[in-house]
Amino acid sequence: MARYVIRRLMTMLLTMLLVSIIVFAIVEIAPGNVARNMLGAFATPQQEESMRQQLGLERSVIVRYVSWLFGSDWQAEPKVGLPLRETVSQQGLVARSREWWAVEPNGDLVQWDVQESQLIRLVRQPDGSTHKQPADQDWKVDASGQAYFWGVDTGNRAAEWIRGSKTVEYTYDYSGWQEKVDAPVEYIPLSKGLLRGDAGMSLRYKEPVSEVIGRRITNSLILAALAFLVSIPTAVLLGLIAGLNEGRLIDRIISIAGLITAGSPDFATGILLIMVFALWLKVLPGAAVFTSKSAILKDPRLIVLPVLTAGLVEVGYVLRITRSSVVEVMNSPYVRTAILKGLSYRQVVVRHVLQNAMMAPITVIMLHVNWFIGGLVVVESVFGYPGLGNFILNAALYKDVYAIEAASMVLILLAVGTQLIADLIYSLINPRIRYT
Repeated sequence: MARYVIRRLMTMLLTMLLVSIIVFAIVEIAPGNVARNMLGAFATPQQEESMRQQLGLERSVIVRYVSWLFGSDWQAEPKVGLPLRETVSQQGLVARSREWWAVEPNGDLVQWDVQESQLIRLVRQPDGSTHKQPADQDWKVDASGQAYFWGVDTGNRAAEWIRGSKTVEYTYDYSGWQEKVDAPVEYIPLSKGLLRGDAGMSLRYKEPVSEVIGRRITNSLILAALAFLVSIPTAVLLGLIAGLNEGRLIDRIISIAGLITAGSPDFATGILLIMVFALWLKVLPGAAVFTSKSAILKDPRLIVLPVLTAGLVEVGYVLRITRSSVVEVMNSPYVRTAILKGLSYRQVVVRHVLQNAMMAPITVIMLHVNWFIGGLVVVESVFGYPGLGNFILNAALYKDVYAIEAASMVLILLAVGTQLIADLIYSLINPRIRYT
C-alpha cells in the first residue's frame, strides 16, 4: 500500500507539472491583450508597450513560465549584484504590502530611482519610510562607454537604467495617466515562484495571487461542503430505496425526480429558485453579496440558494448511479445464493448489497468533489458568489495568466487527490482489492 501511495504521489506531481505547462501555453496563444485589458480601449500604443515591459510580458514565454514556477529573484540577483529580499508589512486591517529590496553589505534595504538624470538610493528606515541619498557614483560603464545601472525600482522589479536614455514610463492610477522620463529600459518583475509559495501578482486584482485565491477557495469550500453534505447522503439514500424497490411506484417516482434534477441546467435551477424563494415568497436573498469576510456567519441565508442549486444537480446524478448499481448487485448470483441460504433480507442488504453497490457511486462522488470546488462557475455567477469558480471565469476573461495557473494547480491537486482517496476507500470497502 505504501509503495502504491508513493507512486500515486509521484504521478500527481508529474500530472500537475504537465497541466501547468499546457495551461500556460493555452493562455499564451489565446486571444486577448493583458495590457489592453488593464489600461482600457483608449490607451495609446506607447502606453500599452510601456505597460507590457513593466509586466515583463516582453520576455519569452519559457522565461516567464520558469519565473512563475521557480521565481525570478535568483535571475535578477546576478544583474543587481546584491541579495534580494521581500518584506511584508500590514497595510490597514486586511491588506498587506509586499516590497522587494536589495540588501547591501551593511544590512541596509535599498531601492533605486532616477530623477532628473540623477541616480537616487532609497534606504528603508525602521518605520517603513525611505531616506533619499544621491548615488551617481553607482553608475557602471560598459565596453562602449555607456553608463548603466541594475537595481530594484519602487515597483517591485529589478530594472536597468541607461543614463541619458530619456525612456518614458507610463503608469495609470486613480488620478489618471502619469508620465515619467528617465525610466528603466528593461524590467524583471520579482517573485519567489510557486514552489516557494508565491504564485505571482494577479494582474486583475493587483494583489498576490496566493492571497486572492485563498479567500476564494475558502468561500468555495464552504459552499461545496454544505452542498456535498446535503446532496450526497440524500442521493445515496434515495438511490438505495429506488434500487431495492425496482419497478415499484416509489422507484418510478424517485427515478423521474432524479432525471428531472439531473437534466436541469444549473442556471435554470438557480433562476427558478430565485423566482420562488426570493421574488415570490421573499424569504431568502436572491444574490450572495458579501460585505465582509464573515458575511456567511452574520447571515447564513446568503448561501441557502447556492447550496440548493449545486446540490439538486448532484442529487439527481448520484441517485441514478446508486440505483443502477444496487439493481445490478441485487440481480447478481451471489445475492441470490445468500437468499437461498436463508439469510434475512436485511442481512443480505447490509452484508452484500451495500458494500458492493457503493463502488460505482464512490467513484462518481469523488470525481464530483473536484466539480464541487471548481465547477461551480455557473452557480457562483448566477448568485454573484465570490468563489473559486467565479474567480477562474473572471481570470480567463481578463487573461490573468498567473491567477489561471494557480487555480489550475488547485483543481488538478483536488482531482488527483480525491481519486487517491477513492482508491484507498475501495480497499477498505472490498477486501478483495489490494494495492501493492
